[in-house]
Amino acid sequence: MKLMHPYEVAERLLRALSPAIKNDELYLKMRYFLCTHQKLHLDSPLTFSEKIQWLKLYNRNPEFTKMVDKFEAKEFIKELNIPNLKIIPTLGVWNKFEDIDFEKLPNQFVLKCTHDSGGLVICKDKSTFNLKTARKKINHSLQRNYYQWTREWPYKDVIPRIIAELYMEEPDNPELKDYKFFCFNGMAKYCQVIADRHSDETIDFYDRDWKHQSFIGLRPTAHHALKAHEAPVKYDQMLNIADTLAKRICSPFVRIDLYNINETIYFGEITFFPFGGHGTFKPQKWNNILGDLISIPNNG
Repeated sequence: MKLMHPYEVAERLLRALSPAIKNDELYLKMRYFLCTHQKLHLDSPLTFSEKIQWLKLYNRNPEFTKMVDKFEAKEFIKELNIPNLKIIPTLGVWNKFEDIDFEKLPNQFVLKCTHDSGGLVICKDKSTFNLKTARKKINHSLQRNYYQWTREWPYKDVIPRIIAELYMEEPDNPELKDYKFFCFNGMAKYCQVIADRHSDETIDFYDRDWKHQSFIGLRPTAHHALKAHEAPVKYDQMLNIADTLAKRICSPFVRIDLYNINETIYFGEITFFPFGGHGTFKPQKWNNILGDLISIPNNG
């Protein structure tokens, strides 16, 4: 029997105790230490990781709740009417799994919860779709209090629901690339490209001029693609969309996720706290370099 690392044991204990810990600052300090093995400095945060924790506590715009809700975010984007930006069609939204009428859904679709991260179910063929497995995963996600575990404030009042979207793919590329624009003070500075997510995942960063960067982040297992990606078609439009959204959102940091499918740009999601602010950088100096780009009161 494999023994768990003491930090893993402590993290599980913290998760169990999270409902009883009402003080967000205390909770974030404990979880930060367990995830990074470092002390969290909130009085004078310097790194990207530390400033993300600071933003969880002090960057609390009520409008952010709509932006992180996977259903309401689409309505937010529709209202902005941004040129060249499309929205992946919503097929339905429900309060519980039993309400879904699968006969009315197309042969291919995606299910996920509006308030959570990671509870994704992909159906590429209804004839082989495992309903029992899907129900188990979605119901587990519905029951999870994402805010309570992460203390990512915008999720606190998101209503847990199930959303179905049209399954999107390209003819020659079943695994879509994720284009995640890291925006600082209203401008996209870097684009994180995640490719081959379901096979041999790679995570690469590019600057605004699409120059491949030497650093890797935020997942501990991240590695570069063997060959740098070419800039996507209509990259300038994607960059303009990210800038436009970042200026509208008006946050010291926000990540704008986009897809480029068959040369059409689609909205993905809005994220304020990538990897919960607990991710790692290689080389580690990039934690400071990106941190310097986040301007918060008394910090530049």
